[in-house]
Amino acid sequence: MLFLLIYSSIVVFVYMLLWFGIAIIKKDNGIFDVAWGLGFVVLACLNLSIAKNIYSAQLLITILISIWAVRLALHITYRKRGQKEDFRYAAWREQWGKKAVLKTFTNVVLLQGLFMLIIAIPIIVVNYKPVANINIINYIGIVVWGIGFLFEALGDYQLLKFKKDASNKGKIMTSGLWKYTRHPNYFGEATMWWGIFLIAFSSSYSLISLISPVTITFLLLKVSGVPLLESKYKDNPDFIEYARKTNNFVPWFPRA
Repeated sequence: MLFLLIYSSIVVFVYMLLWFGIAIIKKDNGIFDVAWGLGFVVLACLNLSIAKNIYSAQLLITILISIWAVRLALHITYRKRGQKEDFRYAAWREQWGKKAVLKTFTNVVLLQGLFMLIIAIPIIVVNYKPVANINIINYIGIVVWGIGFLFEALGDYQLLKFKKDASNKGKIMTSGLWKYTRHPNYFGEATMWWGIFLIAFSSSYSLISLISPVTITFLLLKVSGVPLLESKYKDNPDFIEYARKTNNFVPWFPRA
């Protein structure tokens, strides 16, 4: 297990370092959003390639991670076409000033790499101590992952379609899945990682994997997801009304 952790740490560091170089050349740290999901594919494939035995759970997790990551990377790449650097990264770049390159390395490359490694724990665990047969908990995990994928993919599509309509400029998205949660895509991503945790539950080290969905849920709810995005709309009357009657994360019917 220790070997796989060290091996995965080196993989993540080299991977993030390569994207760091691309970000410097392009002068756009938003490129790390594209890199995020694909990093898990690299980790999953490399861990699978050195596993002593390969069983269904390992293959399943690698396939599901790849489906999620490729879709997310394509979506973000399409969304970024012709756009300036994401407002979050642009604000940090302005705040960091002359130390922007150094701060990008410490606050984005190293920190994001650390979280990538923590969230990838189920991938490492399931390749270290795999179990040959898939059980009922694993099947539940597949269903949970599917629900999460639907929320993230459909939520992203609905928002993209909404923003492409010029008549919606300056308006708040309140239809489709966004009627039931202010962040269906964030809810979907967290749910997918709970599904991955359940699929990895066949391993004897499975409880260690719990750190993964807990971490991503906390980050999306309290750190880099909901708080950062909603701070952009905190003074918007339409958003305030929308937030008053719509759950911020877990989907539910709108309040009267």
